[in-house]
Amino acid sequence: MKRVLRVLGYALVTVYFVADLVFEAVARPLSDWIGRLEILRPLNNWIAGLRPYPALALFSIPVVILEPVKPVGAFLISGGYVVEGALTIAAGEILKITLVERLFKLTRDRLMQIPSFAFLYRRWIRFHEWVTSSEVWCWARDRIARLKLLLRIAMDRGERAGIERAELRN
Repeated sequence: MKRVLRVLGYALVTVYFVADLVFEAVARPLSDWIGRLEILRPLNNWIAGLRPYPALALFSIPVVILEPVKPVGAFLISGGYVVEGALTIAAGEILKITLVERLFKLTRDRLMQIPSFAFLYRRWIRFHEWVTSSEVWCWARDRIARLKLLLRIAMDRGERAGIERAELRN
């Protein structure tokens, strides 16, 4: 029984982190793009200049506001609105991760001056490293890499077939 629970725990953690990685794959480039916007430079400078506790308050706003989007999306899904619920969850998660990523980049040094935040962040990093080094995580990562490769190959073949058809028409 203990082994079954362990495997189930690994599976749940893996699903959670894979979902986060998928959302992060969209959110990180979006966050970087937002960081390059000239119009936001004064705001970025103001945020980066905040003292530690105001930075923490600002950092927590996207989490507090956007975390409840998940239960709302789950409620929509349970009510039969699967597409709407999934889109609600996806949009909320991408927005949350984008804002948290951006704010963390701007305030990391200030946040690390707060002993409890630094302690919890170090624990989070250790937990994340433990999960990502687990056998289940490595297995899932390898499967995702294979799927990406197969998708890339299929897309390349589709492009080549489209080009060949276009050449035949001409």
